[in-house]
Amino acid sequence: MNDHFRRQPHRPGGRLTGSRATAWLLALACGCLASAVPVRAVAQDAGAPQSKPAEQGQPAAEATPAKQPPTAATTAAGEGSSSAPRPRVVICVGAGGTPEYARQFATWADRWRQATQQAGSDCVVVGLDPDDPAHPDRERLRRALTVPDATQGHPLWVVLLGHGTFDGRTARFNLRGPDLSAQELSEWLTPWRGEVACLACASSSAPFLKALAGPRRVVISATRGGSESSFARLGGELSAAVLDPAADLDKDDQVSLLEAWLLAAARVREFYAQEGRLATEHALLDDNGDGLGTPAEWFTGVIATKTPKGGARADGDLARRWVLRPAANEQGLTAAQRARRDELETQLADWRSRREELTEEAYWEGIEPVLIELSRLALSVTIEPGGAHKAAPPGGASPAADRDGATPPSPPQPPPQR
Repeated sequence: MNDHFRRQPHRPGGRLTGSRATAWLLALACGCLASAVPVRAVAQDAGAPQSKPAEQGQPAAEATPAKQPPTAATTAAGEGSSSAPRPRVVICVGAGGTPEYARQFATWADRWRQATQQAGSDCVVVGLDPDDPAHPDRERLRRALTVPDATQGHPLWVVLLGHGTFDGRTARFNLRGPDLSAQELSEWLTPWRGEVACLACASSSAPFLKALAGPRRVVISATRGGSESSFARLGGELSAAVLDPAADLDKDDQVSLLEAWLLAAARVREFYAQEGRLATEHALLDDNGDGLGTPAEWFTGVIATKTPKGGARADGDLARRWVLRPAANEQGLTAAQRARRDELETQLADWRSRREELTEEAYWEGIEPVLIELSRLALSVTIEPGGAHKAAPPGGASPAADRDGATPPSPPQPPPQR
């Protein structure tokens, strides 16, 4: 599976010279081109049904960069702080129904628990303690999602592992005792002030996507509809992929939630293909708040290369920044630097969405200053021996400027209006 994905080089029309060559070299040095240049997947399931119609190459409706809401890093950490807020991971294991399923779900939960330990995150597991009818798992989960104000600004991961049902109106996650509805979980998460990722790895989980979608949220469902009620394998593959180096598509030494989901979805498709079975689950991801979700087949590497009808942008921009165990250079950035990096990556996404309607020269001139600033941000972090890191002062000169003597680029401009 390590060879499941490969890079596809991008060749701009013309020789790179001067500052443009510098921008590309700097971007290559820090890995920024992983976000700007498509990475192609070897296995593409072209015949898989898609959850919403798309038109290849259709430009996005908005040409200017989207204004990003404050992230958990900017709200919970000071501007000069170089440590990101510690994520809180709540793992809920549903009713197994049979000993075989119960063992599988427990194994998946244990992988997540080990991953959070490696990442140094707070972790709460619900559903593996001895059953106590006086204190049902539904109430234990509610309490786990109600925490002191001190952690309210931290990123929250909610992982649901088990079976689900859908009666045509209400989707539920099966627990020992009373089940959990999508609407109830949405109400419990409403007070949370930080960013939230909810991974509904259960059958009939698609309605959770619609109920939980919103600003600053990443929501994953194992199915594209409530009628996909067979056992879902996504939870097992995602628990294995969350820290798997094979999932690191952009080669930045860390595995984002988007990358883990893409690898897990690919392995699920591979299972059904090898077994000669009709696929009974089709995972979706939503992080733009529209509740529609984007299937994994729409992505080329970490970039969505198909767009929904109506010109709306596909999902993936926020999930690409969700990381359980950050790399050393990521930890070295201050909160202000992370916020600026996120803005720049959003601008890159806006330029990519307008690529088809721009000339080659206009496109590359537009992204050049964005790439240069991204490179300088990355190069401002010094990795000390032993993995320690140190960020350059936000107002200080970057190592790149000291080395090549280049004048700082003008602020990146949004793509021209149509």
